[in-house]
Amino acid sequence: MKDYKLIIFDWDGTLMNSVDRIVSSMQSAADTVGLVIPTNDEVKDIIGLSLPVVFDRLFTDITAEQVEAMSVQYKHQYLEVDTTPSPLFKNAMDLLITLKEHNKLLAVATGKGREGLKRVLSLSNTTDLFHTTRCADEMPSKPDPTMLLSILSELGISSHEAIMIGDTSYDLKMAQNAGVDSVGVTFGVHDKQILEKYSPKIVVDSLSELQALLV
Repeated sequence: MKDYKLIIFDWDGTLMNSVDRIVSSMQSAADTVGLVIPTNDEVKDIIGLSLPVVFDRLFTDITAEQVEAMSVQYKHQYLEVDTTPSPLFKNAMDLLITLKEHNKLLAVATGKGREGLKRVLSLSNTTDLFHTTRCADEMPSKPDPTMLLSILSELGISSHEAIMIGDTSYDLKMAQNAGVDSVGVTFGVHDKQILEKYSPKIVVDSLSELQALLV
């Protein structure tokens, strides 16, 4: 694999093992608002998208008032109520530190809101490892390329000098749309068969495997 200057990571399902917490928080929020509770697989399949897109896909004929209520309830559940563990994946910290030591620029492009990302970066002690971050409540939802193009512009990096790491089709399609190479990871949401449809450079099964490719 070529020597990329900039490594852009998705967060949930790529660096942090937070899928189960997202699922349970979304289900609890739907129950509180009085909507039909989505299945585990239905929630998993929308992880990475912005909340308005998520609600439109999960809930038929949802009203504007219910969208607002779901936004408040989901954030409340995820940030303050749900206790499902969401640690960094094995070798995530070692990967980030090693990349930083090799003078790589690091960034995050996530479906999380800014408040949520700020919280998990602080809890995982990774805030200072990233040069910049982009969140779904500030920019168009994946797979729109705006988040990636904005990161490239801020850091002065050309598209061919960057690579996107993600666990969903939305991550890899976003990379395609931005003209950026990608790597898929199989330990998050989407499996290898789905990820390979979006022409990643490779699909890996662990972060240690990814580290060996990038360093």
